Amino acid sequence: MHAKDYKAVLFDIDGTLLDTLGDIADAMNSALERLRYPPHALDSYRHMVGEGMENLARRALPDRARSDPKQVLECLEIMLKTYDCNWNATSRPYPGISELLDTLTARGLKMAVLSNKPHEFAVKVVKEFLSAWRFEVVLGERPMVPRKPDPFSALEIADRLSIEPANFIYLGDSATDMKTANGAGMFPVGVLWGFRDAGELMAGGAAKLISQPVELLELL
Repeated sequence: MHAKDYKAVLFDIDGTLLDTLGDIADAMNSALERLRYPPHALDSYRHMVGEGMENLARRALPDRARSDPKQVLECLEIMLKTYDCNWNATSRPYPGISELLDTLTARGLKMAVLSNKPHEFAVKVVKEFLSAWRFEVVLGERPMVPRKPDPFSALEIADRLSIEPANFIYLGDSATDMKTANGAGMFPVGVLWGFRDAGELMAGGAAKLISQPVELLELL
């Protein structure tokens, strides 16, 4: 595909547009402590997030608890209540994201967001931290809709924007994102400033890796 063929960029949120790890970790550790389970170091959460909050709760719980659906649900409920109070305590856009979004906007590319974060939180964080830019669609995890890496929501966004999937660049920080992009027929770009490493991104099907947001412009 030639650079001129790209008409839109679809972004992941956590680990891609925003560094949200601290707030997510604090909320989950609070839930674990309330349930009298040991908390985790911040860095450990890099490999727990990305596949929905229920999976995060399951991974954060100790072995004896994660196999109990009731315990997972209780942990999840406590975590979400806490996160509802602290989701914007330390979260911030990554360096260079503002400049990237300014340039994409100036060049007339459409922008959208797809996250496995619960939909209401996805909308909140975009409104809080990224309201200076227009995102045509913002989707998080929704009931009865398959989460990433299923390409369903990515294809829904392409349909809503009336842009062919092949005309999208998909920007994300995990194998989940790369698999979503490939499944939807979008161009998968992995970011190295997020929560996962180059090995995971390449194994997930990344066609290109970038170390700084500005490097995305080389594709355009």
